[in-house]
Amino acid sequence: MAETKLAAYICQGCGLGERLDTAELAKVAQKEGKVPLVKEHEFLCNAAGVQMIRDDITNEGVTHVVIGACSRRAKTEAFGFTDVAVSRANLREGVIWTQPDTVEAREKTQEMAADYIRMGCAEVKKMVLPTGNPNAATNMKMLVVGGGISGMTAALEASKAGYKVVIVEKSPQLGGWMAQLYKRVPSHSPYSDPVDTGVEELAAAVQGDANIKVYLNAITSKTSGAPGKFVVEITPESAAAITEEVGAIVQATGFTPYDANNLPELGYGKSKNVVDQAGLEALAKAANGGVIKRPSDGGEVKSVVFVQCAGQRDDTGKHLPYCSGNCCNTSIKQAMYFKDANPDIDTVVIFDDLRTPGNGEDFYRSAQQKGVTFTKGKVSTVDATGNTCKVNFHDLILGDENAAIVDADLVVLATGQVANSGVDTEARLRAEAASLAGDDALLTALDAQESQEGKKISILNLTYRQGPDLPQLKYGFNDSHFICFPYETRRTGIYAAGPVRRPMDIAQAVEDATGAAMKAIQAMENAAVGSAAHPRSGDLSYPSFRMEGCTQCKRCTVECPFGAIDEDEKRYPLFNESRCRRCGTCMGACPVRVISFENYSVDTVGSQIKAVEVPDEFSEKLRILILACENDAYPALDMAAMNKQLYSSFVRIIPVRCLGSVNTIWITDALNNGYDGVMMMGCKHGDDYQCHFVKGSELANYRMSKVDDTLKGMGLEPERVQTFEAAITDIERLPRLINEYAAKIEEIGMSPFKGF
Repeated sequence: MAETKLAAYICQGCGLGERLDTAELAKVAQKEGKVPLVKEHEFLCNAAGVQMIRDDITNEGVTHVVIGACSRRAKTEAFGFTDVAVSRANLREGVIWTQPDTVEAREKTQEMAADYIRMGCAEVKKMVLPTGNPNAATNMKMLVVGGGISGMTAALEASKAGYKVVIVEKSPQLGGWMAQLYKRVPSHSPYSDPVDTGVEELAAAVQGDANIKVYLNAITSKTSGAPGKFVVEITPESAAAITEEVGAIVQATGFTPYDANNLPELGYGKSKNVVDQAGLEALAKAANGGVIKRPSDGGEVKSVVFVQCAGQRDDTGKHLPYCSGNCCNTSIKQAMYFKDANPDIDTVVIFDDLRTPGNGEDFYRSAQQKGVTFTKGKVSTVDATGNTCKVNFHDLILGDENAAIVDADLVVLATGQVANSGVDTEARLRAEAASLAGDDALLTALDAQESQEGKKISILNLTYRQGPDLPQLKYGFNDSHFICFPYETRRTGIYAAGPVRRPMDIAQAVEDATGAAMKAIQAMENAAVGSAAHPRSGDLSYPSFRMEGCTQCKRCTVECPFGAIDEDEKRYPLFNESRCRRCGTCMGACPVRVISFENYSVDTVGSQIKAVEVPDEFSEKLRILILACENDAYPALDMAAMNKQLYSSFVRIIPVRCLGSVNTIWITDALNNGYDGVMMMGCKHGDDYQCHFVKGSELANYRMSKVDDTLKGMGLEPERVQTFEAAITDIERLPRLINEYAAKIEEIGMSPFKGF
């Protein structure tokens, strides 16, 4: 093993030299941090400063570097030394920009800076330079499950980028739902008329692409492995299974229309003349540009009514609570089928809200010009009367609750999209996690739900311990961080595209599939060099653990949000580094602290906590530890500093990868060392979570709810440890929270552990 040599560099730029005694900070690094090589520089991030560090790495054999300057989020290119371990002491955003520039404040400001230098020196000593995943795999072929518009687009885009693709489609032909359409909504100006789907040309392009192999009438019967080395068993109908090795997967399995049989009050199933939108497309294809006939008797259609939000946007809990986004444009398109064939046909669209994404109001205006009538209302019932129907609705414009359209020859229900996601894997994992926490009753309570889920057919048939399909959101769409990482599912290297991810129309599905293909390519490239995927893309660290200390509690296996940990034949954790997102949730879950990363561990954070100089009980100075999520809370604090939002000089902030990585030993260590309080700042959790690692902040919140007993055992007030949700936009709120918390701790009084 190469000899470790430490060096620390203190910047004087950006006002640091005017506000701080940098010579004194250099002494702190040298004497207390025990760093043999310490230098100051007037502007560390300029070419000369960076070259000075580079020369020391080359000529002096420096292996570990402490940079006392700006936030770790700033100057990442200048200080992006990849051949040494680097710790950043945040003196600018973390100290001088958060404190008043007064003579009275200078002493406390200097104390803050000295602590951050101590923390940086302590952290870097516990760091090891990551070398990358030793089990890296280099397969660059992509699997696309689903041959509809999303699947075909993803395959073609990947092929254009030079990658091989395998498509698996369960039906006898490519095209998906788009192949069942007569026409599609236009995706470009002038947005005046329905246009050809183009599905045949698209399918021909896929079939004729030398980079794309297509399996029709086939399913993915077994999927194992990880990014760069997935092994997929493909089973064609009435044929032997075929094995394909791929580097990444795009699931583009589309949607199923909401079952209109759930809407008997709207006449479905009671009259053949009540159809859903898919049923009308079949009638239009059969007519092939001619007049659409009445299904019940083949008679002439003189009047057709479109009922929007049929079984959608429902607040009763019986039907879909969400809007499927594409249905209004679809009804406008279908109304034009009738008007284009015969302008005298009476066409009425009854809507609550009309939404036409992608084409403004142009398509809607074109329908108006063709004579389509739009009525704002809510349909209550549809009554079948022979070969016609009576549509009863509340006219929201006139306020008439008993409005009706009689003698409608055809009624079309806009029923919305239900994702083809497969089996919901979450219920059992939630129950297992609860059981580990002592709540065995939940296992029984979820049996009925699990038996219902068992009736669903798996899509991917994953061999993961955590279940055979991708985790789902509340209403069955594939789970992803909708804002920051929309395509990334909770199974690394597997991406969702199209209506399986969220309701969308064809134009949106094309864009979605392109994005998913690009992210899948990124995952394959990252896997090939042994680095992490999003959100810590490029991170070469990976988890390791001391087997001799493991108690086989299974917490890491159950709590990992990404299914990166299995169990070996002896029931020890089996880490799959290529699946790992490097969030550290397993590290936070481990009660015996045997899981770590080279550059982030229980020791790298614990040593920083212990490095802070905690004042004695006579100094009347508090010390408050803040563990801040690096994805939202820490950036928000940086931006607060940029905006000169001041906060208490008593706090010392340590960025953590995710609150899910916070091990309770850090809390107890801080309190035992005399800290007066601990604040944790993490992302919002719940159904509309913002946590970049999905479950981290939720798990942290659950773990910290158990800390009260520990505090009582130590004779400390529960208020000393608090968890707060933080968003990246909380630039003004977080400094205010810090100041309010510091005031509360002052009111409670200093920790009785000071001086011990």
